[in-house]
Amino acid sequence: MSEPLGSEGTTRRLPVLDKDRTAEDDVPEPVPEPAPAPGSGRFWSARRVPAAVVALLLAALAGVLLYDIAAVRADRPPLRVRRELARQLAERPLDDVWVLVGAGVATALGLWLILLAVTPGLRDVLPMSRPDPDVRAGLHRGAAGLVLRDRAMEVAGVQSVQVRAGRRRADVRAVSHFRDLDEVHADLDAVLGDAVRGLGLARPPALSVRVRRPGRKG
Repeated sequence: MSEPLGSEGTTRRLPVLDKDRTAEDDVPEPVPEPAPAPGSGRFWSARRVPAAVVALLLAALAGVLLYDIAAVRADRPPLRVRRELARQLAERPLDDVWVLVGAGVATALGLWLILLAVTPGLRDVLPMSRPDPDVRAGLHRGAAGLVLRDRAMEVAGVQSVQVRAGRRRADVRAVSHFRDLDEVHADLDAVLGDAVRGLGLARPPALSVRVRRPGRKG
């Protein structure tokens, strides 16, 4: 039997089938998942309220000072407040009580502003691990505590649970009305350990679990 002709009268070779290949050879090899990116640090607060208060105070003081300078340039007497402040600063010694109090207040406000500038804030937001470098997420501590509480209530023998989730530790206080307390404690450790890992946090908090019997009524 002759081979089929091509478009220009040439012969074309038919495809050759490999009988030794099986269906398993056609399955693509699994692509390894990319390693998760390192967890991000804490979220930084915008500090809008302190910044707005400082900006308003500085703007008000600057406005009063500019008005007083313009009044003096226009051959008007300076403000009484500035004259009184200049007199007090000239007459009071450095060891005066009010001078020391004013210096202490100014120092405390300066240290407070520096502390706000160098600390991230947003302590209620727990940073989550980053499976992708372009994705960043956080979980509120209240939501994390609610998840742990719901998982703890699924353990047999648990009557009530109080969870306080922090950045470094999650305190769980459970009340068990039946079953042995050691068994309930062991089940809570296992269940809550899986729950903490399932939260996907960059730094999973350590668990502190306590189980007790309900108190007597009356």
